[in-house]
Amino acid sequence: MQPLDNNRNIAIIAEALYLANLLILPGVAFLILARLFVKHKDKLSELGKSHLIQTFYISLIGGALIIVIIAALLLAGGFNSAYIWMWVILYFTLIHSTLVVFGALGLAKAMSSKPWQFPIIGRYLPKG
Repeated sequence: MQPLDNNRNIAIIAEALYLANLLILPGVAFLILARLFVKHKDKLSELGKSHLIQTFYISLIGGALIIVIIAALLLAGGFNSAYIWMWVILYFTLIHSTLVVFGALGLAKAMSSKPWQFPIIGRYLPKG
C-alpha cells in the first residue's frame, strides 16, 4: 500500500469533517474544519484546495440555513405550530439530506484523488 500524499489526506479529512458536522458532531467538527482551513488553505495543490475550501464554505452556508430556519421559527411564534414543524421536516428531508449525499460523493472523490464541485453552490473548478 502506497503512502498518501498530504493533499489527498487533507481532502479526505475535510470531507470527513464536513460529514461529521452534518451528522454526528455539529459545531465541533466545524471548528476543527475551520482550523484546518485557516492552517492549510494557502499551502495545498488544487485537489486539496478544492475539497477544503468547498467543505468549509458549504458548511457556512448550511449553518446559515439553520440559523435562518430557527429565526423564522421564533418569528413565526415558536415551536407550537404544526406549520413550523412542517418546515423543519421539509428542511431536513430536502436540504440536509442533499448536503449529506453531496458530502458522501465528495468523500468518495477525495478518496480517489479526484476534484469535486458541489452542484449549484460549489466553487468553480478550473478545467484540467
